[in-house]
Amino acid sequence: MRRSPAVRWTGMASRDVHLTPAHGGSVITARSQQFGESPVEVRETGHYKQEYIPSFVEKWDSLIDWEKRSESEGNFFIDLLRKRGVKSVLDVATGTGFHSVQLLAAGFDTVSADGSPEMLAMAFKNGLDRGGPILRVVQADWRWLNRDVHGAYDAIVCLGNSFTHLFSERDRRKALAEFYAMLKHDGVLVLDQRNYDAILDRGYTSKHTYYYCGEDVAVEPEYVDAGLVRMRYQFPDESVYHLNMFPLRKDYTRRLMAEVGFQSIDTYGDFQHTYRGDEPDFFIHVASKEYVVDQKQDRQAKEYTGAAGTARSYYNSRDADTFYATVWGGEDIHIGVYDTPDEPIADASRRTVAHMADRLDLHESHTVLDLGAGYGGSARYLAETYGCRVLALNLSDVENRRHRELNEARGLDRRIEVVDGSYDDLPYEDASVDVVWSQDALLHSGDRAHVLAQIARVLRPGGHVVFTDPMRADDCPDGVLQPILDRLHLDDLSSPGFYTAELTRLGFVPVGAGFEDLGEHLATHYGRVLTETERLEAEAGLRDKVDPRYLDQMKTGLGHWVRGGRNNHLTWGIFHFRLGESVPG
Repeated sequence: MRRSPAVRWTGMASRDVHLTPAHGGSVITARSQQFGESPVEVRETGHYKQEYIPSFVEKWDSLIDWEKRSESEGNFFIDLLRKRGVKSVLDVATGTGFHSVQLLAAGFDTVSADGSPEMLAMAFKNGLDRGGPILRVVQADWRWLNRDVHGAYDAIVCLGNSFTHLFSERDRRKALAEFYAMLKHDGVLVLDQRNYDAILDRGYTSKHTYYYCGEDVAVEPEYVDAGLVRMRYQFPDESVYHLNMFPLRKDYTRRLMAEVGFQSIDTYGDFQHTYRGDEPDFFIHVASKEYVVDQKQDRQAKEYTGAAGTARSYYNSRDADTFYATVWGGEDIHIGVYDTPDEPIADASRRTVAHMADRLDLHESHTVLDLGAGYGGSARYLAETYGCRVLALNLSDVENRRHRELNEARGLDRRIEVVDGSYDDLPYEDASVDVVWSQDALLHSGDRAHVLAQIARVLRPGGHVVFTDPMRADDCPDGVLQPILDRLHLDDLSSPGFYTAELTRLGFVPVGAGFEDLGEHLATHYGRVLTETERLEAEAGLRDKVDPRYLDQMKTGLGHWVRGGRNNHLTWGIFHFRLGESVPG
């Protein structure tokens, strides 16, 4: 347990406050927050009602700063809901009404609920003062939400770090189950939380950029342990208030959502798909209720953590799906081999597939395991060209859905089995496949040596592995690739020397040179993607289909790849090794 040395427990966290309400009228003498003799022992789900006293609620909007928060969020939530076809929304953490007012103004049929009557009264007033539609407000306890609120909704939003007021896991599970029950069959829950991982592990910092934007309020944790973060709020008139909150860890919250029944969960850091764990002030979880028929796939989806979980969340996002499907054409989403620097990305990407396949003597009797299959362009090429069976393992269920649709349209659904899974733990028997194939996917693993060992396990004796991966050059100076690593949430990239040494250690022997260095194509490819992105922005309205912030980050990231390739700090090419002495088939 950790306490600030300046803290002295007085038995009362805040004194009586005399103030004039912002809307005029008589002076209110507000009751004080009551935490008893030991404030840090107050860890009860229902205590928040006593914490949001009238004098604190009157000041809450100066902490939020509606104008600055609106500017920082932009249309993130509005666009997210519209892209999912949402019409009706239940705002279960209305607070003083910031998001309810925005949702109503954007045309959503919105009901506003909160457990605090003081907050609801202020929200109703804010709605009137801002000239918008009258809020429909309901006081409700999340644990009995279906009792207090009626109807089914396309979306439920639980924002403002509100879920942190639940102190027992039983209450958290009950609340999530109530949310789930009130959603329509394809509904979505949007829930945010403070980055408590950073507070618990590294101490408190805040940019005050996205959520608590007010500049004249001092906010900091006064006490922190694994079961409590006690936040202190000091206002310009020197009044002080506190909130006792449970420090939700990000992965714990995601796990609870999955265990309650939500089928896929995307997590944003300060409204961005990509982030390093200690950077965001807040996480936003977007959990879909849409039913997944395959229980095995559903179970696997709940087990993604670490680098695989980050990659899955990213590639499942609508912005990423739209970007890759539009820029690459939805077939091959990997680095291409270019005859000319300005040829179409799709042509160069397909050339990579053909060049890799030419190395293999494939037949109808062979089984190919494609790791990180994406939209399935390579799998369809192999199945159509050689008649072989392809097991397409991929961790994005959004990509896998598109993959299956394309397979069915081409009559290949019986030759290609699309599996939702991670190559960190291959769901196949020992010595069960003839070829392992992968394109620009292994970098997303947090333990690539383990993945190579898994490949050796599932290959039959004499089986081949052929793969590509963006890598650091063997002589790359330390530190120069950090912008790329930060965007990918990786500690490092592998190198040609690493892959060659690990494959040799596992009993593989090189076919030919073992590695064909095609590093010059990396910078060409990412340069072409950058150019195509800018063209589609100008000519095809790409910024209307994809969040502009996503596109801006993508273009910055593409620039890092181009520079890394041109400076010879990055490389790329084709590895081809064989396990043992015989050949497949």
